[in-house]
Amino acid sequence: MAGGIARIRRSLRVQLFSWVVLTLAGAICVNLYLSFRSATAASRLVADRTLLASARVIAEAVHVDDSGSVEVEIPPAALEMFDTGFGDQVFYRVTTPWGNLLSGYPDLPTPSVATKGEDLIFHDHSIRALKLEHPVVGLGGDGTIAVTVGVTHGSQYAIRRQLWLSDFVNQLALVLLAGVVTIIGLQRGLSPILRLRDAVRQRDRDRLDPFPPSMVQTELQPLVRALNDHMESVQRQMAAQQRFVANAAHQLRTPLALIATQAAVAAREVDIRQRDEALQALQKSTRQVTRLAGQLLALSRAEPGNFLPRTEHIDLATLARCVLENLAEEALNRNIDLGFDDGGPANVTGDATMLGELVVNLVDNALRYTPPGGSVTVSVKSLQNMAILMVEDTGPGIAESERTQVFERFYRVMDTGAEGSGLGLAIVQEVVDGAGGTIELRDGKDGGLLVLVTLPLRE
Repeated sequence: MAGGIARIRRSLRVQLFSWVVLTLAGAICVNLYLSFRSATAASRLVADRTLLASARVIAEAVHVDDSGSVEVEIPPAALEMFDTGFGDQVFYRVTTPWGNLLSGYPDLPTPSVATKGEDLIFHDHSIRALKLEHPVVGLGGDGTIAVTVGVTHGSQYAIRRQLWLSDFVNQLALVLLAGVVTIIGLQRGLSPILRLRDAVRQRDRDRLDPFPPSMVQTELQPLVRALNDHMESVQRQMAAQQRFVANAAHQLRTPLALIATQAAVAAREVDIRQRDEALQALQKSTRQVTRLAGQLLALSRAEPGNFLPRTEHIDLATLARCVLENLAEEALNRNIDLGFDDGGPANVTGDATMLGELVVNLVDNALRYTPPGGSVTVSVKSLQNMAILMVEDTGPGIAESERTQVFERFYRVMDTGAEGSGLGLAIVQEVVDGAGGTIELRDGKDGGLLVLVTLPLRE
């Protein structure tokens, strides 16, 4: 039971229909109230006109005889006009200008304004009464008599009820018609959404091509575009994962096979010296595979869509100093002068881990390709609204014809003699693109390579 109620509350069709019906019901309640007031005014107008007509008939029957006496004979028509079948009681009173009663009920209350109906109480009856002042030829003074006619509300209430009920029936028919039209409109209006639902359900899981926004109404097209954007993001992520798996399988196959061979050779060797050489080669291959796996993971993380980007506040100069401290021992082992030119704080916004990978790969590449006795210099500074990172070495450099290709994955410059996987600059390119910066390769001052990276400063 509770589940059914919850489904009803979540139903868009039910919610839209409920809001339409509630709006119509509210409008109809207002209309019925106004109709009641209008019917009341109409019934009072009819009663007042009837009272006025009756009072005139009675007033016209008043005359002065030859002796000067005022006489009146109440015409039956003056009272019969109230006989509408609702059992109304009629009361009247006719008085002279000087207050003498000519006919009728002496205690019948008199309305305060002439020719205007007024609701009064007479003998425990609620009546509608009207007073008419009418001139009579032959009377002394102002020659005007006063005729008051009152009637109970039976006929008036019946007219009001009939008018209001007639309007109520019309309003009810309007609600029913509006409800039917609303249901039909909801069915037709929601049919594009249902078609979109069916299209999503019928698709295979590996189909991520976009839906045409024109298949739904204009107001729902942003929803379809958002769905298409999400599928495109999923598609990019799946493609990135597939590339990572393919790259990892391709790049790890040969080193792992080499490790297996070296391990087998070391196991078979009887000579201790040769076994030590085989074990040293095995250790070297293991380090290479470990570095390759780390670079593959870094590349996967740097690809857009694989992880949510982090927006940390980072001082690029402090980050570069920490990287150089970690690589100082390797530089000493290679007899390379590793220097740092600190140009002051260069605050940027980004992922500290990935920016660290950027600096590590640039410095590591420079150390690998710089011969012993050479130098690698890292400098950081801020200029206008950009943070600038430069890594300059005294290695062989990169020919201009190859400076575009070196950012491709697994591309290596030939005849350099340095070991590497060809992923360093590819990782750097992905990180720079993700951070909204640029990277440029130039000739170094001493014939080596200068890598120039610019990143936007934090506002």
